[in-house]
Parts: sequence; structure tokens; C-alpha cells
Amino acid sequence: MQAVLADVQTAPIPERLKAILVFLGKVSATPGALTKADGAALKAAGVSRRDADEALWVAWQFAFFTRMADTLGFTIPTDGYAMAPRFLLGPIGYR
Repeated sequence: MQAVLADVQTAPIPERLKAILVFLGKVSATPGALTKADGAALKAAGVSRRDADEALWVAWQFAFFTRMADTLGFTIPTDGYAMAPRFLLGPIGYR
């Protein structure tokens, strides 16, 4: 995770994931600069349309709910909150 946060381009992660993260970074930071080449880069890395759509949907949800929580002054619950990562990474998995 630290390597991805430091520099996604040099992080030791699969090329498909790297392509998705680069694409999502551009979608978040400079959406007006997106071109067909950005979609082609995803395809060249082996990312399907469905995978790209799902990644965009998840990123949108995080962005939306984070902004809503900030706007409405939500606080992070302490009880049970620490269990969420174990649930997402558990036997059912995060797909």
C-alpha cells in the first residue's frame, strides 16, 4: 500500500490494477483531460469494460459519500468500525 501511495507507476502491483488506479487518479484529479487514449490504456492492460465500469462505480461511491459525510459533519463510529476491513478481506471477499 505504501508503495502505491508513494508512486503507483513503480509499485509492485499487477499491471491491470496499476492501469485502473492511474485511470481513477486522472478521473478524480483532471476529468476534463480524459481522452480515448485513457480508455485504450485500460484495454491494453487487460482491463475489461465491466472491470472499468465497476472501478468507476466504486470510486464514485467513495467520493460521493465522503463529500456527503464532510458536508453533513458525520463522525466515524468507533464500535464495530474496525471489523469492516476483516469482513471485506474475509472468506466472502471484496469483489
